[in-house]
Amino acid sequence: MKAADYLANYQAFIFEYDDVLYPEKDYLLQVYYLFSQFIEYAEQRDAVEILAFMKADFADNGHDGIFDRTKDRFNLDLKYQTNFDLLMQNVRLPLKLLLFDGALRFLQGVIKAQKQLFLLVSGDPVMQLNKIRQTEWNGLETRLTVYFTDEFPDLSIEANILSVADKHGFRVEDALFVGHSSQAILITPASGINYLDAAKLSV
Repeated sequence: MKAADYLANYQAFIFEYDDVLYPEKDYLLQVYYLFSQFIEYAEQRDAVEILAFMKADFADNGHDGIFDRTKDRFNLDLKYQTNFDLLMQNVRLPLKLLLFDGALRFLQGVIKAQKQLFLLVSGDPVMQLNKIRQTEWNGLETRLTVYFTDEFPDLSIEANILSVADKHGFRVEDALFVGHSSQAILITPASGINYLDAAKLSV
């Protein structure tokens, strides 16, 4: 189905955020860069070497546990976990986060078609809000309604989407949820929720 068909068939569009609208690594790698610079200042260690390790480790093992692996590799004090965590939550990025080209065009199409547009964002709300504020939305930010999954008593993605639909007065059958491929198994046919893998927006 083409973008124009989705826009014609649905009245509301609900998007996840990380790796759906923008590449999350663009945030993480900037955090790693700033953390390596901090360690160079605090410990007189080579920031280039630390960053190279973190980038390679992220490519091989992902983000989870990267501080511990970096700490062990460079024999860093555990106290730097606090600095790393604060950077993850509150960092001021050197570069803004840019939306995927396909996602940006689709979002612009949603607004042009005067359809409802929502973000339903999972993860730490403080960190996620920090990311959202540092994303280049190209003027779309004034038309976004943002929800964080932690705001809902039921943390299932299906229940969250149904709550948004109820609050804003549209039938869930008239909405499209755009998420990451890992979320497909979380949406059951019985829920009536229409799901689209974000990767298809680039096709």
